Amino acid sequence: MDPTRILPDLQCSVLCEDVRQEANGNFILIGVINAIVVPGLPVTAGRVIFFNRWTAGLGRFRETLRLVAPDQATVLSKREVNFELPHPNGHAINIAVLPNVTFHVPGTYFVEVLVDDVMKIRYPVNLVVLPPQGQPAPGTPPPAET
Repeated sequence: MDPTRILPDLQCSVLCEDVRQEANGNFILIGVINAIVVPGLPVTAGRVIFFNRWTAGLGRFRETLRLVAPDQATVLSKREVNFELPHPNGHAINIAVLPNVTFHVPGTYFVEVLVDDVMKIRYPVNLVVLPPQGQPAPGTPPPAET
């Protein structure tokens, strides 16, 4: 009996600044992000990009990508896309672009990637406020007058 449907594995999920595709079909990930560093809050990112690659599955699926705030309850942005794996040896690449994401607080945000409502990965992304040189960090009291 041949299976008609196999839930795929998520081979990778990467937060990056941009994704380009070469003429030969290969992808180039630009600016793989370790942490989001901003000069102050709130800040709106024009777009937040995720590169997701699926493999070892068979059938049609729905990928859901969520960006969750540090309170672990607020979903800042969400994207769903349908994709197909016609045979288990193949792969599918989904590039999720979340437009105009506003960050209001520093801390650890979470990226959740699901396939057909099954969580495949949940990973942290830290947002750090680093004010320009010479300016105090948010919450820092002004220097005492002498």
